[in-house]
Amino acid sequence: MQDEKHVNWFALEKICEKPGCPVCNIVDERSERYIDNMLFEHVSDRGFRAKYRQAGGFCSRHAANLESFRDGLAVAILGVDILSTILPELIKKRAPHFKGGCPACAESARVESEFLGYLGERNEEEFISLFTASDGLCVPHYRMLVRMSRKLPRWLTDFQQNKFETLLERSKRFVEYSAWGRQEDFASLDEKDRLVWKELAKTLRGASN
Repeated sequence: MQDEKHVNWFALEKICEKPGCPVCNIVDERSERYIDNMLFEHVSDRGFRAKYRQAGGFCSRHAANLESFRDGLAVAILGVDILSTILPELIKKRAPHFKGGCPACAESARVESEFLGYLGERNEEEFISLFTASDGLCVPHYRMLVRMSRKLPRWLTDFQQNKFETLLERSKRFVEYSAWGRQEDFASLDEKDRLVWKELAKTLRGASN
């Protein structure tokens, strides 16, 4: 368990240097790696192929960039599986019914749970310093963490509250200064605050795949 914690620590340390929610970024990175590994190493795995067929393939979100992966043959083999399975139903003008969920979504949910659980247990000063230098969690991942944990570290709740309150004030100021006749006030905003609406939208929706 200790070795696993060290792995998660170093993963978060690296990802916290990037802009955006650290857990969103981890999920995106691991999701892409998972799909790449499945295509490259496990396309002949009967268990994975069966789950893939039951799910009707990856969901639209995770299938969006399949054409960018390195193994076109694997993408074609999996695609043939799906189309061959659903075509008889489509010919009969029936909607295919899929019994399983997207394998990549399941992996993303596992990664989210693992890293949120790990984050909710940290109280080391070194870890606090590295995480509070990041952009913090998006609203969806903070909500998920609150549901998962009975008691969160005080440093984390204070940090996230301050992040959200500051973002709210900046967003309110952007709205106020965008009113007719407030051109000079709007011009006084720095570039980051002029684009705060993008930051607000991303924080509210999250960005992980």
